Amino acid sequence: MKSVSKIVHPDRRKLLQGAMVSAGAALLSALPRGAAEAEAPAMGKTPPLTAEEMGAIDAALGKKGKYIDGEATYTIALPRADLKVSVQGQHMPTPFGFGGWVSVKRTLDGKGAVIMGDTVLLMEEVNPLIDAAHKAGLEIGAIHNHFFYEEPRIAYMHLHGMGEPADLAKRYAAAISTTKLFPANQPPAGPPPDKTSKDIFDLPALDKIVGATGTVNGPTYKYVIGRPDLNVIAMGAHMTTNIGLNTWMSLAGTAEEAHAAGDVAMLDYEVNAVISALRGNGLEIVAVHNHMLGDDPHMIFLHYYGSGPALKLAAGFRAALDQLGKGKLRAMKM
Repeated sequence: MKSVSKIVHPDRRKLLQGAMVSAGAALLSALPRGAAEAEAPAMGKTPPLTAEEMGAIDAALGKKGKYIDGEATYTIALPRADLKVSVQGQHMPTPFGFGGWVSVKRTLDGKGAVIMGDTVLLMEEVNPLIDAAHKAGLEIGAIHNHFFYEEPRIAYMHLHGMGEPADLAKRYAAAISTTKLFPANQPPAGPPPDKTSKDIFDLPALDKIVGATGTVNGPTYKYVIGRPDLNVIAMGAHMTTNIGLNTWMSLAGTAEEAHAAGDVAMLDYEVNAVISALRGNGLEIVAVHNHMLGDDPHMIFLHYYGSGPALKLAAGFRAALDQLGKGKLRAMKM
């Protein structure tokens, strides 16, 4: 790598400073059970990706993604099904927390696009990917852990870049093409599990506690909840649920001996209230860190882990959700 300055998009600073625009529709809804007290201010609408652009992203990565129209975001899942990971000596399925992703959406002004992704890596894969990402003109947003007690040790690296959708996808593909992250380098899908989370957990009871509906993914059950109370801008793009601004919990194991892992997206003054809520419910704090660079307002992400009865773990997750969207003055008094 000859010059670090070549990595950074020349208009990045301007986009970071001037991305917020006026006019547009207000965001959709508050957090479950009214955790957010006020709707985010109105803002401009993200221009949609075209069918041709999405086709080019599919072609570059060799895998079809999913377009979320309400967020104008296109996402391709990048699971690490080749990894056999145990937590506290128990095998964990890939959807429990070992699935990466990459998303593309246009900037608010429509003059460019951003790509963001979260990659699941063995320790020895981290620095080679850094070099490959920089060679492809991408930036590293964060490197951190999501778990304690896992074998082998797993690291998570966030990558991002700016440009046009097709070119961004080609650059991202070039960075991961020789790794197990690349879809063509993943093992074929195995047989379906004997039991799914529908058979394992009391899903209606869990949903009632959390105040949301999760997603069945094999033997795991996962909640993903956005921050519609916030307008977060990074690199000129509106950060939404499917490009990484979300709070989640994944459950695996059995109803009585479950494992929970997840992430909470917070403003700085929400961090310690969330920590207290999770610890008060017996969940372990694993990491507190950023995922993005230049985001405004700046978001902090917290990873947690716990084991025990699934309903009790869900109650701990709900307690954390209840700390979000309360407003700065109330949060500071907690």
